[in-house]
Amino acid sequence: MEDKETFKELSGTVTEKENPKSRNISQLATIEILRIINSEDKKVAYAVEREIEKIAEAVETILEAVKKGGRWIYVGAGTSGRLGIIDAAELLPTFKVGPEMVEAIIAGGPGAVFRPIEKAEDDEEMAIRELKARRIDGRDVVIGISASGRTPYVVSALKYAKRMGAKTIAITSNRTSRITKYADIVIAPETGPEVITGSTRMKAATAQKMILTMLSTTVMIKMGRVKGNLMITLEPVSRKLMERAKMIIMRETGKNYEEAGELLERADGNLTLAIVMAKTGLGRKKAERILKEAGNIPIKAIELAEKMKNEKGKDGTG
Repeated sequence: MEDKETFKELSGTVTEKENPKSRNISQLATIEILRIINSEDKKVAYAVEREIEKIAEAVETILEAVKKGGRWIYVGAGTSGRLGIIDAAELLPTFKVGPEMVEAIIAGGPGAVFRPIEKAEDDEEMAIRELKARRIDGRDVVIGISASGRTPYVVSALKYAKRMGAKTIAITSNRTSRITKYADIVIAPETGPEVITGSTRMKAATAQKMILTMLSTTVMIKMGRVKGNLMITLEPVSRKLMERAKMIIMRETGKNYEEAGELLERADGNLTLAIVMAKTGLGRKKAERILKEAGNIPIKAIELAEKMKNEKGKDGTG
């Protein structure tokens, strides 16, 4: 089956060009192969660095959407889709943020996370159906992730999102690709030809992972879910995270290990509440009122608790 239009479009992308540095890689010793891959990977951080202003613009766009009750939604196929799912999934235990604020859609559905469903990336109608099911509107932000910038599923999603009035962001390694026509913000790290020609699971995907982590982490910081460099909204859903939560309470409040554990238990695992309770000496219900007073912004609640503690100390009542 011929598809000369796709062939022409694909062959014109930077990520499909041959990398002269790895032309004879199949004939090299293991150590030399690894050195070439590592040498090319070193270029990724610099490519991402050149896009920081655009990433910052994307952060502000997402923050504005969230303030209005909107969500941000990642859309991708193959490796790009999996990276979007990883980033969205990791926000729940780390920052207590779930699908009410951030979602990820992958071409082919959940099964495509574990096995390749490559034909799904051509299904333009499915992308539209997925976004329709989520009832996206002008409050939302849709982020299309596509190394080539031509993936039909992702392009279709951005095109539909734009039609519905949502803000659109493209993350691609090909600045002049089709996806950029439907993006309000284009983040295009120039990662260059891959070590294995066209294998965008390598440098292009590494850049995508870096950008998504930078984007979502900065959004969480600006939303007050980090204090200093501590994740004050962590969800202690495993033994490791439970111990990390205790460590955060100890660092933030000066309590000992046993006291931190007791506070966390009294707060039913709500780390922010535990810290507020520790700083004010209040019970859970009164600590919850402080959080509500602070507009449910964790860092503001803790700062309010600190202010109350300081005022108590000045009055000599602490």
